[in-house]
Amino acid sequence: MIHTMRWFGPNDPVSLMDIRQAGCAGIVSALHQIPVGDVWSPEAIAERKSLIEAGNERFTKLEWLVVESLPVHEHIKKGLPNRELYIENYKESLKNLAASGIRTVCYNFMPVLDWSRTQLDYTMPEGHKTLRFVWVDFALFDLYILRRPNAAADYEPEIQQSAREKFERMSPEEISHLTNTVLLGLPGSEEAFDLVNFQSLLDAYAHIGDRQLRENLYYFIKEVAPLAQELGVNLCIHPDDPPRSLLGLPRVVSTEADLEELMQASNVRANGITFCTGSLGVRADNELVKIIERFGDRIHFVHLRTTKREDGTRNFHEAPHLYGDVDMYAVIKALLAEEQKRKEAGYQDIELPMRPDHGFQMLDDLHKRTYPGYSGIGRLKALAELRGLEVGIKRAFHY
Repeated sequence: MIHTMRWFGPNDPVSLMDIRQAGCAGIVSALHQIPVGDVWSPEAIAERKSLIEAGNERFTKLEWLVVESLPVHEHIKKGLPNRELYIENYKESLKNLAASGIRTVCYNFMPVLDWSRTQLDYTMPEGHKTLRFVWVDFALFDLYILRRPNAAADYEPEIQQSAREKFERMSPEEISHLTNTVLLGLPGSEEAFDLVNFQSLLDAYAHIGDRQLRENLYYFIKEVAPLAQELGVNLCIHPDDPPRSLLGLPRVVSTEADLEELMQASNVRANGITFCTGSLGVRADNELVKIIERFGDRIHFVHLRTTKREDGTRNFHEAPHLYGDVDMYAVIKALLAEEQKRKEAGYQDIELPMRPDHGFQMLDDLHKRTYPGYSGIGRLKALAELRGLEVGIKRAFHY
């Protein structure tokens, strides 16, 4: 696999040199400064590439290998009449990225929020801090802070009662902290939605159910995947995080069956998957190795992380990369077997770009401001563990 890390741009507290020293050859980045739906111009792409490649003449080379993400406009997700404009803009951005030599583009189709957690600084027994999702806390936010209409239908009576009791004990500061955590915007922006505006965003999906959102996704992919195939660009959708419905919003990329339906919607190899072991692994019914074996040819990008499901609840937290619910040995073994298949078949894209995802905040990074899940030292630790496991498997199976 090609080892990469995510870099949020010039304001990222983790520098490109930090990533280079961690042993990465590739950078995963995006132009967060460009409004969603606007075209990524050749000039803006070239500027980011030049930042990433600066110093390559003196040090180990870094290359912008993966775009994460080229975001899909909400009007496309909602299937509004002007979605054609935004789809054409998306195609133009793909053309510009292809012309610059970037061949892997990650995106997602989650309505409104990219991801959701209720705690960004959950303390592990070793003193690390990590991300956590607590179902009662999410219900508390939904029922008693946001006060979403008809929200009670989504929660069991005992969850509603526990949420109310906890809400009544919370200070204004605790309520504000939970609100800002749940409403945290796109990674890289560190901006939260305004509570009133957020409800209006949810209201816009009031008449969009599971099937309609799926149809909007398939319409989009049928439009863009054939062009991506011609351009030599691999599109790879990121699974829902977490992989279940939240806030009354449908989630349509959460299971193996969801992936199968999407792959069939446009049966070209460019219509592919970001294989995120953390997102898919939250669901016990997702058999990760089976998914690799079934869709290996469509996996274009890999996120390696693991979560730990907390017994008897819908809670989970980010766990040590080798010791959570994900069998990381079996997953990496299956991914390396897929690379071997590609080599034997004569593919050009044999090696899968992989990044360690959601590292712990630890050591000196505990005293720094970092993007949630993207501190430097935690990801360095994760990459070292994953790289060691990868090398061991390669030696054992002669890959």
